[in-house]
Amino acid sequence: MTRKTPHQSSAAAGCSGFMLLEVLVALLIFALGVLGLVGLQANAVKQSGQAKYRADATLLANEMIGTMWVSNRSFAALTAGFGSAAGGAQYTAWKARVAAALPGAATYPPLVTIAQVNPLPALVGGGASAPAVGLTPSNRVTITLRWKSPSDPSGDPPSNLIVVTEIK
Repeated sequence: MTRKTPHQSSAAAGCSGFMLLEVLVALLIFALGVLGLVGLQANAVKQSGQAKYRADATLLANEMIGTMWVSNRSFAALTAGFGSAAGGAQYTAWKARVAAALPGAATYPPLVTIAQVNPLPALVGGGASAPAVGLTPSNRVTITLRWKSPSDPSGDPPSNLIVVTEIK
């Protein structure tokens, strides 16, 4: 039987709780890591929802532009049928689809503005004062879609998508 000196027994008694402390620190670090992963997952789900709304808004804007391209493309017909100020039949039907697809779109109705753009004389080959003979003006269409995700704070501004194109 070996005898322990008083110095050896007090050193062993002082180290007896050190392993428990190491385990507690390791559990704390693991718990913080798990909480970080949960927060990352929540943020990924939120961003995925935002990406879906942006994709839906882009598809709706492209749908409206495609419908304009296959219709009568004169300025008067586009303004009467598709302009948000005139509230034409095509705009009203499209607006209902926007309200069904994007959250909060009923509060922030989509805007479709159509402006006539005359061709630039310099591009025709004449000077700045030369008239653009034989060229018809084109129609600049601006579509603005706005929505507010249900997870957004009420004080935040709505998300928006603006698409500008020319139809001739």
